[in-house]
Amino acid sequence: MRKLVYFVGMTLDGYIAGPDGGIDFFPLPADFTGWLGREYPETLPTHARAHFGVATDAPNQKFDTLVMGRGTYEPALTAGLTSPYSHMRQYVVSGTLGRIDDPSVQLVERDPVALVRQLKQEAGLDIWLAGGGKLAAALLGEIDELVIKSYPVVAGSGVPAFAGEFRPTLFAPTGRREFPDGNQVTWFARA
Repeated sequence: MRKLVYFVGMTLDGYIAGPDGGIDFFPLPADFTGWLGREYPETLPTHARAHFGVATDAPNQKFDTLVMGRGTYEPALTAGLTSPYSHMRQYVVSGTLGRIDDPSVQLVERDPVALVRQLKQEAGLDIWLAGGGKLAAALLGEIDELVIKSYPVVAGSGVPAFAGEFRPTLFAPTGRREFPDGNQVTWFARA
């Protein structure tokens, strides 16, 4: 069965974006982005892959399906990109977006849990939960693995990694990779 993996970058104080949804304050040194391009190339938007040294047609290694919230999808729309990850199946969970004018991106207006349970039953690579915090909180019971890209910066405010009710959920660390500039990637499996 496929896993739902919350693969997300966050600050030391647990924010995945600034108050305006921006992520441009995350430090992205070349060794880190090079590693990301080699290990998780599908997590780079299609239009930005060449910038990171990843071929546009590079095969997906870990994920072939992406589930994201409106806040994660909107920056692409603002830039005129209706299908930011055209190399993957894309689902946007939003009860307020209204519609998506791209047949390669499916709008899910209700019940993200049912969507994820259905996707887990299908054949393929794992499912990438890209954010945001409200969607991650709604799907906490379905998250099988966390891959946390931790950046050595404190934001003080912004979009939290999980924005929902108090639900302590145990995960066990399974691996860690540290980079010279202080960036870290830690893998956790549901305990």
